Amino acid sequence: MNLQQEIIAKLGVKPTIQVDEDIRKRVDFLKQYIENAAVDGLLIAISGGIDSAVAAGLCKQATDELTAEKGREYKTVGVFQPYGEQSDITDSYAVAEAFGLTYKIETNIEETVNEIALEAEYGLKSIGIHRHLSRAGKGNVKARTRMVLQYALAFDLNLLVVGTDHASEAITGFFTKYGDGAVDITPLSTLNKRQVRQLAAVLGVPQSVLDKAPTAGLWEGQTDESELGISYEDNSDYLEGKEISPAAKEKLEKQYLKTEHKRVTIPGV
Repeated sequence: MNLQQEIIAKLGVKPTIQVDEDIRKRVDFLKQYIENAAVDGLLIAISGGIDSAVAAGLCKQATDELTAEKGREYKTVGVFQPYGEQSDITDSYAVAEAFGLTYKIETNIEETVNEIALEAEYGLKSIGIHRHLSRAGKGNVKARTRMVLQYALAFDLNLLVVGTDHASEAITGFFTKYGDGAVDITPLSTLNKRQVRQLAAVLGVPQSVLDKAPTAGLWEGQTDESELGISYEDNSDYLEGKEISPAAKEKLEKQYLKTEHKRVTIPGV
């Protein structure tokens, strides 16, 4: 087994999917997990991007079906977490409207993130380093702050926190450890980005979300593909077992090996 085959097997990606069957499988997975955990539903942070939109659609279908089947309410709570002014927050609310989310919470993380960054900068000064946190370092603070708030809400509402990471992010380690990677359940984990888009088209994700460039939203102008230097087209082709250019393949596999620590349980001796 070569490295490409090993990666595909580990991440569980199939070369093709039957979209309706795949949606059914993931909705049933969520329903079973809710029942087993004895919770009242799911909490999903809706960023305005396609991944969280698809996850929100699956969550809402799962909790609606459980409500109808069990005779009591199960809910999907959508959380919006801008840092100050978020230019595309209308897309987040459009997703909530498209899927009929009744429960919506907005938590602006700007003041909290800035206070944490300031305290970290004081810490740097104490060892003689006089500078602001790096852009990427502060981006990680944003991702982790969002998860702290999600878990605070989920705990008091008796909900599970749903993640939006998928195989195209897992292969590159394109998620923040203990940030968006710290969740209870990930209904998209065996899909590549192309397959996420296939689900989005059937679920009814708003066109404005389908059309936008993928971004983690950690700083202004950031996009996934420009930051990684790898297109999602090549990424998805690779995960479907297809041949891609030697340069893209090398970059993808190097990124996979470099970020292995993000995908394994915490090591110890």
